[in-house]
Amino acid sequence: MNLSTVRFNKNDRPAFFRELRRRVNQYFEDEQIDRHANVQMAVKTVFMVTLYVAPLAMLLFGGLQSAALIVLLWAVMGLGMAGIGLCVMHDANHGAYSANPKVNQALGGLINLVGGYHTNWKIQHNVLHHSYTNVHDFDEDIKKGVMRFSPDQPARRGFYYQAFYAPFLYGLMTLVWVFVKDYVQLFGYHKRGLLKAQGQSFARTLAAILFHKGWYLAITLVLPIVILPFAWWQTLLCFLMMHFICGLILALVFQPAHVIEETHFFKVDEEGSVENSWAVHQLMTTSNFANGSRLLSWCLGGLNYQVEHHLFPGICHIHYPQIAKIVKATAREYGLPYHEHPTFTGAIKSHFRLLHKLGTDTYVSGEGVGAAKQMTA
Repeated sequence: MNLSTVRFNKNDRPAFFRELRRRVNQYFEDEQIDRHANVQMAVKTVFMVTLYVAPLAMLLFGGLQSAALIVLLWAVMGLGMAGIGLCVMHDANHGAYSANPKVNQALGGLINLVGGYHTNWKIQHNVLHHSYTNVHDFDEDIKKGVMRFSPDQPARRGFYYQAFYAPFLYGLMTLVWVFVKDYVQLFGYHKRGLLKAQGQSFARTLAAILFHKGWYLAITLVLPIVILPFAWWQTLLCFLMMHFICGLILALVFQPAHVIEETHFFKVDEEGSVENSWAVHQLMTTSNFANGSRLLSWCLGGLNYQVEHHLFPGICHIHYPQIAKIVKATAREYGLPYHEHPTFTGAIKSHFRLLHKLGTDTYVSGEGVGAAKQMTA
């Protein structure tokens, strides 16, 4: 089924999102602030980019001899990679960082600095994930062959212990992006016409991927192997460690936002329709966590406010704590769910409980919904 044939139910409580947008727009007008980045966001951007670039510069030009310091710098780079992805690149590639498209393009391109490719990321995340959240066969974030993230995926014996091996696979996520996924996506997106929709040709995209992967690997792997006082395999292990740290962080931020007991999963019907309106669908399939932690919100780029992000991806995450009050109140007013876990730990536990249920084929839809409603009451 083509994306153009998937339809949401426009008759499903359309007044909710109209009123919600009006209230959010009124908030920015009343406060006389811009919905894009502010000074606080600029400071965070500098910090996160420095967290990655400064250790890399020290590794390449610092003449380091201490093995402990070298390993530590690689670990810090893993944190910096995650910080760039969560706090800078993500907003920019949504067009939420700045009203100036050139600024968004430049900062969105930082994904290339950490081994990804911006066009593929936009298609997977902006087009497929945000449009078709938790929809079987359309949301690539839950379309994984090595794990069962949706009850609509066939159950297999190999999934039985997925709750135990999941952290290891999560740690490999960005490594797979670098060496495999971008190329697989290239062919898939070309075949489905998604590259063309982004104004990209197959040949041009392939050349760009090879170019960006080439200089990325030259700077972060080849040069360190040549320069650092380690055997090549020791430097390779450090490179793998850096990616493992980043991959694990990213997965443990994004998975508890959608793949938990409280959220729902959907399939399109024979006519290509989804039962809810788009906005209601986002509330059904998305959850927040740890909204009371200012430190965690700062470190995670506001992505613990996933409900607000999915409803308003064009608003910079720096504003999510304020508009979350509006979203929550409006959802309650219209009798709609607003899923949230008060702690990050609680969300993680719910995610791994769901992984276990899906792996053992004991999942029952909506088991956690009662708990979620109780928490927001």
